[in-house]
Amino acid sequence: MQGRLNWLDWTAMTVTVIGALNWGLVGFFNFDLVRAIFGDGSLGTSAISTASRVIFAVVGVAGLYSIYSLTKAASAQSRLMPVEERERMRKVA
Repeated sequence: MQGRLNWLDWTAMTVTVIGALNWGLVGFFNFDLVRAIFGDGSLGTSAISTASRVIFAVVGVAGLYSIYSLTKAASAQSRLMPVEERERMRKVA
């Protein structure tokens, strides 16, 4: 890794942040923005629409990719870190 985020990293992070904001709206205000935009399923049932399910799935995949991306960045950072700094960090943890 070159220390820079590629387009997939940025896309995943953006989608993850949007998903986190939606969950914040649900948690604080009981308002699901995805459901408000894409509907809540057929005939007023509690089921969610197909579009909402796709959005939630994309957010989930973006979150998983973000975990991978962060571990990749942490690994690259530790390789670039001087040996003395790595030893100091090990002693702290």
